[in-house]
Amino acid sequence: MTRVTIRAPRSSDAEMYAEAVRRSAEHIGRWNPVEPDGLPDLLQRQGPGLRTFLIVDLATGGLVGKCNVANIVMGRFCNGALGYDSYVPFVGTGRMTEGMRLVLDSCFADQTVGGLGLHRLEINVQPENERSIALARRLGFRHEGFTPRMLFLDGAWRDHERFALTVEEWVPLR
Repeated sequence: MTRVTIRAPRSSDAEMYAEAVRRSAEHIGRWNPVEPDGLPDLLQRQGPGLRTFLIVDLATGGLVGKCNVANIVMGRFCNGALGYDSYVPFVGTGRMTEGMRLVLDSCFADQTVGGLGLHRLEINVQPENERSIALARRLGFRHEGFTPRMLFLDGAWRDHERFALTVEEWVPLR
């Protein structure tokens, strides 16, 4: 039984989003920027190269997490990079994993049925972020390598472990 759903963010989500990010600042702040008022900017940047999914708890309507599919390149590559945050009080309940499975289904689904039509997805995670690495592995991502000084976060260039998954490796929910 699925406990979550996914959907695109809306401007009416700004307050719920800000509250979830503030409540989760300690949880996400070590790995990602904490930007409770960042939803309007994120909505403005939506387009062919960036799609955002909100993961919502069906029972309460609470915001479980957010997943950005960024750097989407089509053509012969058909690739995107996933970045995600999970929010308190849903951390550790399995709902983020359920939601990410729905996101992957949407990313790999053909464009003719409303999917993104991607062939490959990657996740880049700081080596110390054990929870995020565990999520990537639960979703079936394989470790591809190490990228030194990949992203500028919290005042410094941070190393990342790279994980990837192709549509051929994905076992869809449907």
